[in-house]
Amino acid sequence: MTNEILEQHRQELHTHLTQELLPFWMTRTADQAHGGYITHFDQFGEDSGEDEKSLIAQTRSIYTYASAHRAGYGDGALADLARHGVDYLIDRMWDNEHGGFYWMTNRKGEVLDDQKIVYGQSFAIYCLSEYTLATGDPRGLEYAQKVFDLLQKYTSDTCYGGYFEMFHRDWTLKGPGSAGGDRKTLDAHMHLMEAFTTLYECSGQSIHRRKLQEVIDLLVGKIMHPTYGTGVPQFWADWRVAPQIKFDVIWGWDRFTEDGVKREAEDNTSYGHNAEFAWLLLHALDILETPPETYRSHLQKPLSHALTYGIDWAYGGVYVEGSHGGVVYDREKEFWQQAEMLIGLLDAYLLFGDDTYWKAYEAVHRFVMDRMVNHPVGEWWPLMTRQGVPIWTHMSHSWKINYHTVRSMVQSIKRLDKLMARE
Repeated sequence: MTNEILEQHRQELHTHLTQELLPFWMTRTADQAHGGYITHFDQFGEDSGEDEKSLIAQTRSIYTYASAHRAGYGDGALADLARHGVDYLIDRMWDNEHGGFYWMTNRKGEVLDDQKIVYGQSFAIYCLSEYTLATGDPRGLEYAQKVFDLLQKYTSDTCYGGYFEMFHRDWTLKGPGSAGGDRKTLDAHMHLMEAFTTLYECSGQSIHRRKLQEVIDLLVGKIMHPTYGTGVPQFWADWRVAPQIKFDVIWGWDRFTEDGVKREAEDNTSYGHNAEFAWLLLHALDILETPPETYRSHLQKPLSHALTYGIDWAYGGVYVEGSHGGVVYDREKEFWQQAEMLIGLLDAYLLFGDDTYWKAYEAVHRFVMDRMVNHPVGEWWPLMTRQGVPIWTHMSHSWKINYHTVRSMVQSIKRLDKLMARE
């Protein structure tokens, strides 16, 4: 590997980010009539007309525009776009009676679903903290702290640790089973880690630091597999492994399930989640000024597992998921897993110096650039066959938004710059 090779990869990502990806979103997403963002686009980039604005899509979009502005892109336009989203989030999605953000409104801002879902609240903390860091607008930190305080008051499990996740509007815990009130997940706690990281970076408050460290300790001590270091998706309240079921409020769910229980429900792990967990943990340690060597095995195990079992050396890219022991269950290619794997593999190469991580990065990079990016439109296909033929063709909806793709480009470019400086 030479600086010339690194520069070629960097330039390819930079061109995609600045000439395709950011223009896709900057030219079509702001809802000038009602505020907030339009987030549903078909394969041609046309508004597909769904009458909804979800908390997850609005907050992830705010994060995308704020973080890209903070990284130096957009000449100020991205800060304005982020502010446009924050105005809507606070004015139309904040619950003035009970606090917290509603799960769903329609395009006009009328509440469709008033539940309080910790997964969504975590992204509110994440995006609002990032927004204040990027723009200096104090409203971001103000509301991020409000949500943080609500989570400590209503959702924290003082018996077994961690956070319950599914609540009614007034923060009463929902029932068991598909309502989700009796379960805890890797997904929500991993995103609480990234949210608390950015909150602490923004506020510098010791309480935010302590709660970040608590979530990290929980992730490495309870949630990641004790032998393989890979992510376990769902748990009972006392952190016994629970069969992975589909909740009434769905995110990140396997697309082919019919009976509400995932195949191999107690032995499956996501390669993309494992890479995302590792690089988010590494970033949290950087903000905490904690040496990564302190968590070396917790970083190495999930990255090594993804490298060994998740990379498709024949066609490029990364598979969806498999067992903790190594059997691959799903060889299709999802957009977000490719995005997170790019960052994770670069961090692994920077941290461990193993050339195999760089070769794996190149394999995923080429699959993304040659197959997964819909270049004439500018965004990524959501789901492809192993060989790279689109299965789903929409460019965006509430669960397929700009957060993974733009963040992947911004963060990967930063890491390629580090590698070039080191070379």
